[in-house]
Amino acid sequence: MENFVQEYTKKLIELLESLEVKVLKEIQQSLENTLKNNSKIYIIGNGGSAATASHMANDLSVGLKLRDIRNFNVESLSDNSAVCTAIANDIGYDNIFYAQLKNKISKNDLLIAISCSGNSTNILKAVEYAKQQGTTIVGMTGFDGGKLKELADIKFHIATQKGEYGLVEDMHMILDHILYSYYISLKPETKSTYTME
Repeated sequence: MENFVQEYTKKLIELLESLEVKVLKEIQQSLENTLKNNSKIYIIGNGGSAATASHMANDLSVGLKLRDIRNFNVESLSDNSAVCTAIANDIGYDNIFYAQLKNKISKNDLLIAISCSGNSTNILKAVEYAKQQGTTIVGMTGFDGGKLKELADIKFHIATQKGEYGLVEDMHMILDHILYSYYISLKPETKSTYTME
């Protein structure tokens, strides 16, 4: 166990040190563009990446709004189990994100797609549809990046051995916390403006 922990943390530190600040700035600017355009941020992911999508939606929407820092319009498309299971049951799991975006997402919106392998069929179908609409795609990937890395306009790629889900998902979550903490740092004295009366 001790050797494993040392090796894991060593790899994680190496990945952190390899982060490209330029890419983080591009992602942050793409978020800002949705405010300028009065548009929406959609986030999609399966499994652990669905949890990351939910966490990002929480941090970037309510987390910042309650502190009067930013009022991003963010939705994680994994969050409504009734919608996801209805689509999966009626027309197939590959459509759970595409069907939610169809005739809804626009060129001024932003789609953040999270997939460790970069090859999840339901992610790719949604991304390909969004690209047809002219939507900017942020691809959060791992391993060799898969097809999502090729399709993404902004590539947050964590290069690891295939199957190192823990490290990739750690880094994806760290991206969320970097973005959130950056915005909090713009107004460090601010706590939630909402109080229980």
